[in-house]
Amino acid sequence: MFKTLINAWKIKDIRTKILFTLLLIVIYRFGSFIPVPGVNSEVMAELIKQYDALGFLSMLSGSALSQFSIFAMGISPYITGSIIIQLLTIAIPSLEKLSKEEDGREKIERITRYVGIGLALVQSIGIVASLQSVGVDVNGTKMYLLNNANFFTYATIGIICTAGTAFLVWLGERITEKGIGNGISLIIFTSICSSVPQTVINYVGGVISPNVATGNAYQWWILPILIVVVLVLVTGVTLVDKAERRIPVQYAKRVVGRKMYGGQSTNIPLKANANGVMPLIFAMTIIQVPVMIMQIADGAGMATMQQYLQELQNYGSSTLSLEGVGWFTKFYMQYLSSGTVIYYIFYALLIVAFAYFYTSISFNPIEISKNLQQNGGFIPGIRPGKPTSEYLGKISNRLTLFGAFFLMVIAIVPTVVLGAFGLTSAFGPTSLLIMVSVALETAAQLESMMLMRHYKGFLG
Repeated sequence: MFKTLINAWKIKDIRTKILFTLLLIVIYRFGSFIPVPGVNSEVMAELIKQYDALGFLSMLSGSALSQFSIFAMGISPYITGSIIIQLLTIAIPSLEKLSKEEDGREKIERITRYVGIGLALVQSIGIVASLQSVGVDVNGTKMYLLNNANFFTYATIGIICTAGTAFLVWLGERITEKGIGNGISLIIFTSICSSVPQTVINYVGGVISPNVATGNAYQWWILPILIVVVLVLVTGVTLVDKAERRIPVQYAKRVVGRKMYGGQSTNIPLKANANGVMPLIFAMTIIQVPVMIMQIADGAGMATMQQYLQELQNYGSSTLSLEGVGWFTKFYMQYLSSGTVIYYIFYALLIVAFAYFYTSISFNPIEISKNLQQNGGFIPGIRPGKPTSEYLGKISNRLTLFGAFFLMVIAIVPTVVLGAFGLTSAFGPTSLLIMVSVALETAAQLESMMLMRHYKGFLG
C-alpha cells in the first residue's frame, strides 16, 4: 500500500486528488473541536464513560460527541438513514422500482440525505434531553449536561448538530466526486484513527506508570499480547477481504454479419465477505440501543448498568426496589448485558441474519442468470436458466455463511480474550475491521486510477 501511495504521489492529477482529500479531512477534524454553546462538555465526557452505546457513537464521530462539538452526531445518522431506506426499498414496490432506474437512484440518494439529516436532529435533541436529568460528579461537584435547559437551548443544539451532519455528508460527497476513495467511509476511517493515539497512550501509560485508582494499570506482558492480537486481526481481515470465489463463465461463439463474437472465457468474482462490516454495525446498533435507553431511563437513580447488576448481586432482587422497572428491562439487564453468554449468542445470530439480509439486497442470482443467457454465456457443467440461478444462489449462501462466521469471530473472540485480561475500550475489533477495509478499498481505487492513466498514456 505504501508503494502505491509513493507511485501515486508522483502523478500530478492523482496528487491533486490526494491533497484535496486531505484538506477536507483536516477541515472535518478542525470542526470536531468547535463546541456547541450551552452544553457542558465535561459532563458529556463522563456520561460517555458510563454508556457503552454512547462510547461507540463517540468513537465513530472522532470523539466529537464527548466534546459535543458541531460534528457531535458525526456521519452515523446518514448511515442509519441509508440502512432504513434500503429496508424500505424491499418493502415498498415504488422505491424498488426507483432503485432500478438511473434517475430513481438519484432520488433515493436525495431521500437518504433528508432522512439522515432528520435523524441527526432527532438524535441530537434526544440524547441531550434524555441525559439532562442525570447528574455527574465533576471535581466533587454534581453537575448537569445543560446549565439552562429551555426551548431555545434545545433548538440551538438541534440546529447546530443537524447542520454539522449535513456538512459532513456534503464533505463525503465532495471527496467521492473529486478526491480519493469513498468519502463517507474515509470520514469514518478518520474518526476511528483519531482515537488510536489516545488508546495506545492509555495502554502504554497503564504499563509504565500504573494508576490503580483510575483503573489504568496493566502488567508488562499486556503489550505483547495486544500487538499479537492486532497483527492477527489485520492479517485475517486483509486475507478475507482479498479472498474471492471465481465462478468460470464461457461465452458461446456467434456470427453477426461477417464478424464472430464470443468464444472467450471469463469469471464471476464473488468476494468471501461481500457485505463488509455493515452486518456487524447494524447488529451492534440493534443490541446496544435498548441497553442505552434502559440506562438513560434509570440514569437519575442509578448511573450505570454495572451498578444495577452489582446491587442485584449484593442485596438480591427481592430486597432491591424495582418500582418502575418492567420485566423485560430486568430480563435484559440480567441476561442480555454485555459479557453474558446469551448476549454473545444473540449478537452472533443478529450478525448472521443481517449478513443474509444484505446479500439478498446486493446479489440477485436470477438477474445474473438472465444476463448470462441473453449474452450467450454459461457456467461449464451448469445448464442456463433456473439451474444457473440456483447454482449461483447456493454458492452465494455458502460465502455469506462464511462471511458471517468471520464477522462473528472478529467481533466476539478478541473481545472475550481481551476482556479476560481486563482490557476494555470503545476501540476494538470492529473499529480495526472498518479501518483495514477502508484502507484496502482506497488503495485498490488508487491502483485502478494509476492503471487507467497508464492506459490513456499508451493510447495517446
